[in-house]
Amino acid sequence: MANSRKRSTPTWHDLAQPSTGKQARWAGGLNRTWWIPCGKEWDAVAITPMERDLDVLAVLRISPRRGALVLADHLRGVLYVMVEPGTGDVLPGVRVLSSRSELLMPATYSDSTAVADLISYPRSGEPPALIPADRLA
Repeated sequence: MANSRKRSTPTWHDLAQPSTGKQARWAGGLNRTWWIPCGKEWDAVAITPMERDLDVLAVLRISPRRGALVLADHLRGVLYVMVEPGTGDVLPGVRVLSSRSELLMPATYSDSTAVADLISYPRSGEPPALIPADRLA
Protein backbone atom coordinates (compact mmCIF):
# COMPACT_ATOMS: atom_id res chain seq x y z
CA MET A 1 0.00 0.00 0.00
CA ALA A 2 1.43 3.34 -1.01
CA ASN A 3 1.99 6.00 1.58
CA SER A 4 -0.28 8.93 0.90
CA ARG A 5 0.32 12.26 2.46
CA LYS A 6 -2.95 13.96 3.10
CA ARG A 7 -2.53 17.70 2.98
CA SER A 8 -3.61 19.12 6.29
CA THR A 9 -5.73 22.22 6.59
CA PRO A 10 -3.61 25.24 7.50
CA THR A 11 -4.36 26.78 10.86
CA TRP A 12 -5.43 30.40 11.33
CA HIS A 13 -1.99 31.10 12.78
CA ASP A 14 -0.34 29.59 9.67
CA LEU A 15 -2.47 31.73 7.36
CA ALA A 16 -1.65 34.91 9.27
CA GLN A 17 2.11 34.41 8.81
CA PRO A 18 3.11 36.17 5.57
CA SER A 19 5.18 33.95 3.29
CA THR A 20 8.48 35.19 1.89
CA GLY A 21 6.86 35.32 -1.56
CA LYS A 22 4.05 37.50 -0.25
CA GLN A 23 6.53 39.78 1.51
CA ALA A 24 8.53 40.09 -1.72
CA ARG A 25 5.38 41.16 -3.61
CA TRP A 26 4.69 43.74 -0.88
CA ALA A 27 8.21 45.11 -1.25
CA GLY A 28 7.64 45.50 -4.99
CA GLY A 29 4.72 47.80 -4.24
CA LEU A 30 2.65 46.69 -7.22
CA ASN A 31 -0.38 45.42 -5.31
CA ARG A 32 -3.55 47.49 -5.42
CA THR A 33 -5.93 48.29 -2.58
CA TRP A 34 -9.10 50.30 -2.26
CA TRP A 35 -11.39 51.57 0.47
CA ILE A 36 -14.55 49.48 0.83
CA PRO A 37 -17.55 50.79 2.79
CA CYS A 38 -18.59 48.70 5.76
CA GLY A 39 -22.18 48.15 6.87
CA LYS A 40 -23.55 47.04 3.50
CA GLU A 41 -22.39 43.51 2.74
CA TRP A 42 -20.66 43.05 6.11
CA ASP A 43 -19.41 44.76 9.25
CA ALA A 44 -15.80 44.32 10.30
CA VAL A 45 -14.92 43.37 13.87
CA ALA A 46 -11.42 44.62 14.72
CA ILE A 47 -9.68 42.68 17.46
CA THR A 48 -6.24 43.35 18.87
CA PRO A 49 -3.89 41.82 19.47
CA MET A 50 -4.17 39.72 16.32
CA GLU A 51 -3.06 36.59 18.17
CA ARG A 52 -6.14 36.81 20.42
CA ASP A 53 -8.55 36.65 17.51
CA LEU A 54 -6.62 33.88 15.81
CA ASP A 55 -6.92 31.90 19.04
CA VAL A 56 -10.68 32.62 19.18
CA LEU A 57 -11.20 31.38 15.62
CA ALA A 58 -9.24 28.22 16.42
CA VAL A 59 -11.08 27.54 19.69
CA LEU A 60 -14.45 28.04 17.97
CA ARG A 61 -13.39 25.43 15.41
CA ILE A 62 -14.15 27.75 12.52
CA SER A 63 -12.36 26.17 9.60
CA PRO A 64 -10.00 28.35 7.57
CA ARG A 65 -11.39 26.58 4.48
CA ARG A 66 -14.90 27.81 5.21
CA GLY A 67 -14.51 30.86 2.98
CA ALA A 68 -14.90 33.50 5.68
CA LEU A 69 -13.56 36.99 5.04
CA VAL A 70 -10.68 37.58 7.44
CA LEU A 71 -8.21 40.42 6.89
CA ALA A 72 -4.89 40.97 8.68
CA ASP A 73 -3.23 44.34 9.20
CA HIS A 74 0.30 43.20 9.99
CA LEU A 75 1.62 46.70 10.66
CA ARG A 76 -0.91 47.46 13.40
CA GLY A 77 -1.41 43.88 14.62
CA VAL A 78 -5.17 43.97 13.98
CA LEU A 79 -7.31 41.15 12.63
CA TYR A 80 -10.62 42.07 10.99
CA VAL A 81 -13.33 39.42 10.91
CA MET A 82 -16.30 40.17 8.65
CA VAL A 83 -19.70 39.55 10.23
CA GLU A 84 -23.31 40.09 9.13
CA PRO A 85 -24.14 43.81 8.88
CA GLY A 86 -25.58 45.23 12.09
CA THR A 87 -24.60 42.26 14.26
CA GLY A 88 -21.19 43.34 15.57
CA ASP A 89 -22.68 45.49 18.33
CA VAL A 90 -23.23 42.36 20.47
CA LEU A 91 -19.50 42.17 21.11
CA PRO A 92 -18.30 44.03 24.19
CA GLY A 93 -14.85 45.57 24.17
CA VAL A 94 -14.14 45.40 20.44
CA ARG A 95 -14.20 47.99 17.69
CA VAL A 96 -16.82 47.40 15.01
CA LEU A 97 -16.59 49.08 11.61
CA SER A 98 -20.12 49.51 10.28
CA SER A 99 -21.95 52.15 8.26
CA ARG A 100 -19.95 55.38 7.80
CA SER A 101 -16.71 53.37 8.11
CA GLU A 102 -14.40 52.06 5.41
CA LEU A 103 -11.79 49.32 5.43
CA LEU A 104 -8.73 49.09 3.19
CA MET A 105 -9.07 45.90 1.14
CA PRO A 106 -6.99 44.30 -1.61
CA ALA A 107 -8.36 45.02 -5.10
CA THR A 108 -8.19 41.26 -5.80
CA TYR A 109 -7.53 38.29 -3.55
CA SER A 110 -3.91 38.19 -4.73
CA ASP A 111 -3.29 41.95 -4.25
CA SER A 112 -2.59 41.77 -0.55
CA THR A 113 -0.40 44.29 1.25
CA ALA A 114 1.08 44.44 4.74
CA VAL A 115 -1.95 46.46 5.92
CA ALA A 116 -4.59 44.68 3.83
CA ASP A 117 -3.84 40.96 3.73
CA LEU A 118 -6.84 38.69 3.17
CA ILE A 119 -5.83 35.53 4.98
CA SER A 120 -9.19 33.85 4.34
CA TYR A 121 -11.69 34.46 1.57
CA PRO A 122 -14.34 32.56 -0.39
CA ARG A 123 -13.59 30.48 -3.45
CA SER A 124 -14.09 32.18 -6.78
CA GLY A 125 -17.75 32.87 -7.49
CA GLU A 126 -18.93 32.01 -3.98
CA PRO A 127 -20.31 34.54 -1.50
CA PRO A 128 -18.32 35.00 1.70
CA ALA A 129 -19.23 32.82 4.66
CA LEU A 130 -19.67 35.53 7.28
CA ILE A 131 -18.90 34.44 10.83
CA PRO A 132 -21.80 35.04 13.24
CA ALA A 133 -20.77 37.87 15.55
CA ASP A 134 -22.23 36.19 18.62
CA ARG A 135 -19.75 33.31 18.15
CA LEU A 136 -16.87 35.77 18.64
CA ALA A 137 -18.25 36.97 22.01
